[in-house]
Amino acid sequence: MDTTITSLKQYCNSLVSYSRRQTIEVKIGDVPMGAHHPIRVQSMTTIDTMDTIGSVEQTIRMVEAGCEYVRITAPSIKEAQNLEEIKKELRKRGFNVPLVADIHFTPNAAELAARIVEKVRVNPGNYADKKRFETIDYTESSYQAELDRIRKKFTPLVKICKEYGTAMRIGTNHGSLSDRILSRYGDTPLGMVESALEFLRICESENYFNIVLSMKSSNPLVMVQAYRLLVQKIDEEGFKPYPLHLGVTEAGDSEDGRIKSSVGIGTLLEDGLGDTIRVSLTEEPEAEVPVAYALARRYDNRSTHESIPSIHRYPITPFEYNRRHTRTVNNIGGSHHVPRVVADLSTREKITPASFFSLGYHYSVALDKWNISDMACDYIFLGDHIADFEIPGTLGLIYNYETWLQLRNRDRVYPFMKSANYLAGAELSKSINFIYTLLKDVTDELIFKLNYDPTSVLLIDTYNNHGLAEQRRLFVELMNKNCDVPVIIGRAYGNLTPEQLQLYAATDFGGLLIDGLGDGSFIAAENCGSDKMVNETAFNILQATRTRISKTEYISCPSCGRTLFDLQETTANIRNRTNHLKGLKIGIMGCIVNGPGEMADADYGYVGAGPGRIILYKGKEVVRRNIPTVQAVDELIGLIKEGGDWIEPEKVIY
Repeated sequence: MDTTITSLKQYCNSLVSYSRRQTIEVKIGDVPMGAHHPIRVQSMTTIDTMDTIGSVEQTIRMVEAGCEYVRITAPSIKEAQNLEEIKKELRKRGFNVPLVADIHFTPNAAELAARIVEKVRVNPGNYADKKRFETIDYTESSYQAELDRIRKKFTPLVKICKEYGTAMRIGTNHGSLSDRILSRYGDTPLGMVESALEFLRICESENYFNIVLSMKSSNPLVMVQAYRLLVQKIDEEGFKPYPLHLGVTEAGDSEDGRIKSSVGIGTLLEDGLGDTIRVSLTEEPEAEVPVAYALARRYDNRSTHESIPSIHRYPITPFEYNRRHTRTVNNIGGSHHVPRVVADLSTREKITPASFFSLGYHYSVALDKWNISDMACDYIFLGDHIADFEIPGTLGLIYNYETWLQLRNRDRVYPFMKSANYLAGAELSKSINFIYTLLKDVTDELIFKLNYDPTSVLLIDTYNNHGLAEQRRLFVELMNKNCDVPVIIGRAYGNLTPEQLQLYAATDFGGLLIDGLGDGSFIAAENCGSDKMVNETAFNILQATRTRISKTEYISCPSCGRTLFDLQETTANIRNRTNHLKGLKIGIMGCIVNGPGEMADADYGYVGAGPGRIILYKGKEVVRRNIPTVQAVDELIGLIKEGGDWIEPEKVIY
């Protein structure tokens, strides 16, 4: 058996059969986690922790929405003390939801909170370290001295948790890795894993095992790679199989936050990883809960899926991004073409220029020209509906094979055929032929013909309940047989809400794109929302996987009791003024706990510094301090202009 497969079995039970990773049970009040228990859902309050009644009432709203654990920030001793008042009031009102104290920088607050609440969360990046973005050259002895210092600072909390039966989450954040970890391991998934394992070794040396682990990042690729590597390292080093808390930090709001979260969380859930979920949205916390439930409940009956052939050689590296090598067919595939978006208008009764409006193509009657947006699809599947008008020069139309035969002399029209027809010698386009393929169709005969056909592009589909795994298996078959045909990933959905479509598609497509698989996407959605929403979902998935950037990216935290300004209003304001800056990354952070780190790859940052005061960053550097909130957004725009990254919004005439 291939050694790659042997190592992969340590991060998931199977690449082709769904089963949850078996973890130990962790007791958290009356709601245990891991083992045979369902995937739990949690969220975090955004009210000032010193506001007892406000915190209680928000917690109740979260519980009534289905929240099973409620996290509350405790940035200092006074907040940790007030957790007792919050807990008393909740119990008095009949709510026994386990509370989790969120700790950063303050071991004394953690030690107090551990005596009060059911669980404490510590961040190994800032529990015993301070971040100054310094590179330090450690010797083995000086590094060991740092570990000894951390042990001395952390062990009292471990002993208190053990004595009081309090659970602990060791939660690494990509954005708050210590200078010590960064100096030795770099800004990498391995650094995230080692940061947690240093603390885990201390816990196990004290025979304390009531532990949950997390590896969060605002970048879903980094997040997925870190969790996978964590599980592998845990198995390699003989640790207990601790439950995993899944989440993408600073995901943002609306569809962006939901899609970004689903790409990260859903990819791991597909492989059976994850025991609890927190979806971090820049919205009210109770709005996060239904999203997490929609992700978790999708796996309640997943184990009943149709069987998928086993894998004997796995050519994909799960701990780093490598795009699958493919040849170029027109503007599809190759190393320099971004993944293409194929839209579906085949169910429309009639096709007119106005039909393309929802797909990013706006026809101006007055000027007799097309305006093309940043989210204009690359191809449209029309089935048997003929477009009898001049189409935009950047667009290709795909027709069912028999209809294409009538139109084959037109420019930029291409056939869609089943693999059986392709093998039977159907007439082909000289430029692109889209071949509909399921895993069962990938035979040696098909691969032989594909290898000698420079015009072929596979459009793959699946009817399997465990569809991502089946489509991944198809890619494995192509890669192991050295077939470099480009592949458009296709999935069909029906009768879903727009939000369900966004969550499911982000998982199904994102989980493949994260591993470098796929040269495009084709979402066929019937009764799932508007054509515009479906098309934008495809682009947003590519944006979340960072495989195609089509708009401004916002790295925005979900707000909590530490937040120093109205995060939702500010995020909306910044979006309204900067959403035309394609490719720019802007971080919007409520406070300095994780802000500077999580937005380390952002071009500009807006971070709460104190009541009514903001710090502005350019990259990792502070450039302006103590700006009054009322003028901070204007100052941010000015900074972007000074940096040469501002362009004026275009005025499009329709």
